[in-house]
Amino acid sequence: MPLLDIRNLTVAFDTSVGLFKAVDGIDVSVEAREVLAIVGESGSGKSVAMLAVMGLLPSSATVTADRMEFEGRDLLSMSTADRRRIIGKDIAMIFQEPVASLNPCFTIGFQIEEVLSEHLGLRGRAARDRAIELLRLVGITDGAERLGAFPHQMSGGQCQRVMIAMAIACNPKLLIADEPTTALDVTIQKQILDLLVRLQAEHGMGLIMITHDMGVVAETADRVIVQYEGHKMEEADVLSLFENPQSNYTRALLSALPDNAVGDRLPTVSDFVFEPAPGAQS
Repeated sequence: MPLLDIRNLTVAFDTSVGLFKAVDGIDVSVEAREVLAIVGESGSGKSVAMLAVMGLLPSSATVTADRMEFEGRDLLSMSTADRRRIIGKDIAMIFQEPVASLNPCFTIGFQIEEVLSEHLGLRGRAARDRAIELLRLVGITDGAERLGAFPHQMSGGQCQRVMIAMAIACNPKLLIADEPTTALDVTIQKQILDLLVRLQAEHGMGLIMITHDMGVVAETADRVIVQYEGHKMEEADVLSLFENPQSNYTRALLSALPDNAVGDRLPTVSDFVFEPAPGAQS
C-alpha cells in the first residue's frame, strides 16, 4: 500500500469569471523511503496539489478526488480534528519561502517548541532540549543561542534549516519540500539538498520534492511526475525520464537545460504542442 495515494485530484478556484482548474485530474502516489519529484514551470499546479493534501488551501478552493488516502486513511472524509493530528506530525511540509513562513513575532525556539508541544506533548526543558537537538541535526551547531533569535536575525539559509527542523520535529512519515532551495546560493542549495536526502534515508520517510529545477530532480529523485497547466504530462523513474522522455513538454524542459542548448536560442513553450504521454491523465 502506498504511503500517499491520490487518484483524479482536481483543485478549482472560484473567480469572477468562473471556476479555474489549477489541478485537473492528476494521480500521485509515493512509497515509504521513496523520493518523488514533482516538476514543472511556475503555475503548473505543483504546490497547489500538495497544499490540498495538507488542507491549507483557502475557502475559495474546491478539492475533489476519487481517492486521497494516507496510510489507507481517507483524508477527504476525515474530520478536521483528526486531520490536524496527522498534519504536522505524520505529514509535514517545508514551505517555499522560509522567511515569510516563519512568524516574525516569535523566536525560532518558541516556534519549534510549539510543534513539539502540540503533537508530542513536550514542554519545558524537554521541549528545549529537543529543539536544540533538531537544530543540530539540520546543521545549526549553536542551537542553544539561536533559540532566542527572531527570523529576521538569521540568514535565508538558516531560516530554511529552521523550517526543516520544524518539519522533521515529529519524525514524519511523509515530508513535502516545496522548492526547498529557492533564493539560496549554490553552496547552500547543495547543503540543503544533501541534508534532506540524508534525513529521508535516516528516518525512512517518503519525500516529495516540488521543483522546477531539473538538476535537483536528477540529483535527488527516484521517480518523477511532470506537470503542465494542472495536468500530468508524464511519470517515470528518473533515469528513464532523462534518457527517453515521452511527452513533448518533458523534452522541452530538458532541451532548455544549458548543457543541451543548441542554435541561437532556447526553445520556448510556443514551439511545442503539449500532449499528455500515453496513459497520463488528461
